[in-house]
Amino acid sequence: MHIIQKLGLSLFVIALLIFTAMLGIDNHVLSADNIRKAVDNEYHQNALISQAEEQGILDKAYSTSFAFVPAFKVLLKDAQKSLKAQVKEGLPEGVKKSQVNLPNWKFKDYTFAATRSTNTGPVASNPQLFLLLTFGLGILGGLLYILPKFNLIPGIKHDHIYHRSSTRGLSFGWRAIFLGVATIGTLLYGVYYMGDQYFWPALTAIIALLIIGLVLFYQGSIRRNPSKSASPSITGWLGILTGVFLIGFYVLLYWAPQHITSWIIMVDPVSKMLNGGAASQWFLYGLLYTIVILVMGVRMFAKYRHNRYHLIRTGSVMFFQTAFAFLLPEILVRLNYPYFDFKNIWPLNYTFFFDWNLNNLMNSGGLGLFMLVWGIVLVVIAVPVITYFFGKRWYCSWVCGCGGLAETLGDPYRQLSDKSLRAWRFERWIIHGVLAFAVIMTAMVLYTYFTGEKEVLSFNSNNVRSWYGFVIGAGFAGVVGTGFYPLMGNRVWCRFGCPLAGYLGLVQRFKSRFRITTNGGQCISCGNCSTYCEMGIDVRWYAQRGQDIVRSSCVGCGVCSAVCPRGVLRLENSSEDVNQRATAIRALHITEEGVSLS
Repeated sequence: MHIIQKLGLSLFVIALLIFTAMLGIDNHVLSADNIRKAVDNEYHQNALISQAEEQGILDKAYSTSFAFVPAFKVLLKDAQKSLKAQVKEGLPEGVKKSQVNLPNWKFKDYTFAATRSTNTGPVASNPQLFLLLTFGLGILGGLLYILPKFNLIPGIKHDHIYHRSSTRGLSFGWRAIFLGVATIGTLLYGVYYMGDQYFWPALTAIIALLIIGLVLFYQGSIRRNPSKSASPSITGWLGILTGVFLIGFYVLLYWAPQHITSWIIMVDPVSKMLNGGAASQWFLYGLLYTIVILVMGVRMFAKYRHNRYHLIRTGSVMFFQTAFAFLLPEILVRLNYPYFDFKNIWPLNYTFFFDWNLNNLMNSGGLGLFMLVWGIVLVVIAVPVITYFFGKRWYCSWVCGCGGLAETLGDPYRQLSDKSLRAWRFERWIIHGVLAFAVIMTAMVLYTYFTGEKEVLSFNSNNVRSWYGFVIGAGFAGVVGTGFYPLMGNRVWCRFGCPLAGYLGLVQRFKSRFRITTNGGQCISCGNCSTYCEMGIDVRWYAQRGQDIVRSSCVGCGVCSAVCPRGVLRLENSSEDVNQRATAIRALHITEEGVSLS
């Protein structure tokens, strides 16, 4: 390792350690003024202050958020009881019960707001310093580690990826453990998230068991080799630590943001500069997401600098993430327009047809109506038309933020995708199941929006969309989709869960001119193409037979073509046999009548 790379790695580790330690250095003071800042209801304010005085905790200091949050939740419950008693005693004329009562759904908002407003630690006193020590040192360290790679000989090499502790992946047993713990943990927490409703977690568990039974037993996959993607007996501990860190980050981000207020306060100066307001957990995530794509995009430039296609493609995802997904929405908020990502398409953007979003867009004048029409046109016209000509690569590999993170941050782990037939069978059931769930959920939401009804066939549409957001939008897309990069590859979400990828894939599989053509006569079966396929396609199997690759999961990243030493693979758009989509192995037939292709 070059000395500059060692320095860069050291700076990055220091930044990461400081970033993590910030969760334990925040102080919280529960004063009356801080309660008023956090709570927007006068009755709730007074009840909380009164209960805090009675319990003797007003103006009390807490050393960390992990000590403050449990105490504040007890305070909320006591204030709730006090307000209920106040309602029973009678309210002044003109005051409604809804104005006084403290509902359970307010607990989460008040807890986060109070944890933020009471934060008086070193980060709150000097956010710019910690921004420099974390984001600044991290960016500098990452670039110092990457830049010497430009001096290496161009070309893609294995570089012992299966021998490194960080890129080795998981053995089958460890993979089953991580998947099992993540699934069971999400379902158990889902009971609490849904207000002690067991129906949705139980239904999800039943569907999961049904899919497992169909794949393993009905289709006989239990007797097949379970994996072709990882070391058979050794698991890299650095990869596990990285995966656990990423999983923990997403759990806190989605389900416990009250414990990361120091991180959020740290990026307040950037938020105020862009949108004029204080930062939220989503601004923190958007900023971090964008920086990671930009820094790791430089690594992509170094690795693929011999290939013009990848240089342009990487530049494209960096541009769309920075301009369309991060900067433009924040600027719109500053101009008092709705937050809107022009490249985010339903059903990936599953909240697009929610009532609050539709009302927000329709009440925002001409630009809001344009956003509404734009979103519908993307779904109905742009997706099928553009996918017909270019396949799903136009979005998944050139535009999408999820794909951009997978291609940049996740590139070191692309070889870990499972190439087995079993994984492909799971993939088809799960991704199309998520797509069906998204369609049904959206149909229910639109029905209740236009009719004013609360339920569809005895199902409350609010519960349906809440469960979708929890288990798919947060659990699958975030915790598993990104947290499992070092464990199971960089496209777990794109391959198994993204409903938009499922929609695009159906068009690509049956009605698209895009394909990867092969020249089987030149294939030497080196296996580079299959090794580097992030979508778990056994590309070599097709190449050996001279068969065009037409798979709904293929995102057209083109890395298989870039790593082929013989030029066997080519990304092409052709109208030939578009209605047959390579249903049989393509071969030349030489007869007395001439040569024909079939």
